[in-house]
Amino acid sequence: MLEKRFRGFFPVVVDVETGGFNHQTDALLEVAAITLKFDEDDNLVIDQKFHEHVEPFEDANLEPAALEVTGIDPFNPLRGAIEESKVIKELFKFVRHQQKSAHCQRSILVGHNPTFDLGFIKAATERNNIKRNPFHPFSTFDTATLAALCLGQTVLAKACQTAEIEFDNQQAHSALYDTEKTAQLFCQMVNRFKTLGGWPLASKEEPKELSKDNQA
Repeated sequence: MLEKRFRGFFPVVVDVETGGFNHQTDALLEVAAITLKFDEDDNLVIDQKFHEHVEPFEDANLEPAALEVTGIDPFNPLRGAIEESKVIKELFKFVRHQQKSAHCQRSILVGHNPTFDLGFIKAATERNNIKRNPFHPFSTFDTATLAALCLGQTVLAKACQTAEIEFDNQQAHSALYDTEKTAQLFCQMVNRFKTLGGWPLASKEEPKELSKDNQA
């Protein structure tokens, strides 16, 4: 069902925490990803989770303002950070395995303003000369846009509150927490659209052939 719902795309919810806004120069510090599945009631739900802390690449820029927002100390040994190239390879392995199990042709990144997250993933991929990126190079599913349509909100916290999804601002800006909330929001909006009759589309009955007596 997952392969049919999104035209062969396998949705993966992703969030990154970084040392700034520039994906070319600023450090990637944390990555989380969540895959989705349909349950026995044909509702989209959270499936598997991936989460790693990342060592700043050599000469990476670290903006103090960004670190203040995330609360990350990049060089704290208790973070258990892993080399960037290893994290990206493990992420792609995780995504490809789940994508194959769902019989989908390509993964697509789901995120709240996902251009930011995709930019950092792509930059890390190129920086480490990693091949076979499972994500579509430019297409994404944006929960900010979907929430604007469905809920009249664009900020993640406010969209979750409107959707009656619990949101703790103290835990925000943790990659795993933000990914979980984004995944819950995306699933709820997809499932709500289903209950409204939006998908699957009801098949239209083919017009019955007229008998010879009724043809004119």
